[in-house]
Amino acid sequence: MEEQRKLHIVMVPWLAFGHMIPYLELAKCLAQMGHRVSFLSTPRNIDRLPSIPHDLRPRINLVKLTPPPVVGLPEDAQSTVDVPLDHINYLLELLDGLEGPLSSFLDGDSSPDWMIYDVFFYWAPRVAARYGIPTVFFGPFSAMTLSIMGPPSLMMDSQPTTPEQLLVPPPWVPFPTNVTYRYYEAVRIANGRSRRASGSGLTARHRTGITFQGCHVVAIRSCLEFEPEWIPLLGELYEKPVFPVGLLSPSIPEIDDMGHDTWVNQEWLDTQKHESTVYVAFGSELRFSKEQMHELAIGLELSELPFFWAYRGDPSLLPPGFEERTKARGIVRLGWAPQARLLAHTSIGCFLVHGGWGSSIEGLAFGKPLVMLPFIGDQGLITCVMKEKKVGVEVARNDRDGSFTREAVTESLKLMMGDEGGPIRSNAKELMKIFADKERHDQYIKDFADYLIEHRRRDGVPTPSA
Repeated sequence: MEEQRKLHIVMVPWLAFGHMIPYLELAKCLAQMGHRVSFLSTPRNIDRLPSIPHDLRPRINLVKLTPPPVVGLPEDAQSTVDVPLDHINYLLELLDGLEGPLSSFLDGDSSPDWMIYDVFFYWAPRVAARYGIPTVFFGPFSAMTLSIMGPPSLMMDSQPTTPEQLLVPPPWVPFPTNVTYRYYEAVRIANGRSRRASGSGLTARHRTGITFQGCHVVAIRSCLEFEPEWIPLLGELYEKPVFPVGLLSPSIPEIDDMGHDTWVNQEWLDTQKHESTVYVAFGSELRFSKEQMHELAIGLELSELPFFWAYRGDPSLLPPGFEERTKARGIVRLGWAPQARLLAHTSIGCFLVHGGWGSSIEGLAFGKPLVMLPFIGDQGLITCVMKEKKVGVEVARNDRDGSFTREAVTESLKLMMGDEGGPIRSNAKELMKIFADKERHDQYIKDFADYLIEHRRRDGVPTPSA
């Protein structure tokens, strides 16, 4: 009887590590419960994933799907980290090339009980329907982000969006909120909504609407304790079950993928005063201009605060002499760094970050308040939420063009680390009780899995109802 409750789930994430990693975390959670997961992506992306714990490897099958080559896209460019932001259309075309390989995989394995797919997979619902597989859209987003986008029917509407429409909360949000785009963000979003992808001929927004509309169930990386208004609203907008699967908060690894100790610069961090140091990380996908990098780095320098910068950009963009001038009180760590371990260190007092959902979760899971400098996607919206929750501050920007100054960086850091930032730091520690509560988030996963078991495919016919 117990074996009959075990599932085989196919997972296909979007070609971005900010999506693939949460998908892999969800896969590990499901595998820990005894379910079998087939995790599908392109060969290079599969090769770059973190290693899976030995005890879970028998239940997680990493499957390489090879799409046809895309003209204009280098052969080894298979994720957003490999291409500039304005080349996203090439990746969408590469993604669409996975439809055939995915179908071939399903031809050879007719047993999946569910398919969990990501944003932009507008063709996934029809593929799953051919094989009688019920579907989940899992977006590693907040409920707020998806709610601001509106119902799927609106996303498929071809009516143009003006920047002015994005400067106020959308009319379908029934409660007070300050979550809106800034003008420079609104211009970029409005222009992007009209841009059609090669191959499919659809805008990214339209294909996203099809993706959402075609699923049976929606899962999000969130929890009711943090988004008590947004999660019910999302269910109303989508008119289908919405399951928060918890925050998938990070754990602290003891060893890295090669079996080595992941700890770096521990001795230096141990010499810093309690909660005195700024941890800086903007990931590997943001591409700063030289001017932006200089303003950020010099603003950090002028703050006179100790810092640890996990820097994954081009070293030549740093201001001349920056590392030499700041070496007495700061470290620039080039390349990968063990972020969870660093955030957990008692010397770290705040997190200077772009405000993305995943990074914000990581910071708050260790009780670190956020100093946010958003750039792309929903980072500006997440920043608004964190300011509403009073767990972060934002670096001031020019609303027309999005530029910022070194003085603005310095001011935000000093505010956060000074007396005025005390209540914000306290709020972040309080929120840690929710973000780091493993038992709470394990229960979200269990509730989600129980639903999947109860509504699994029966004799080739999807059973979930909206």
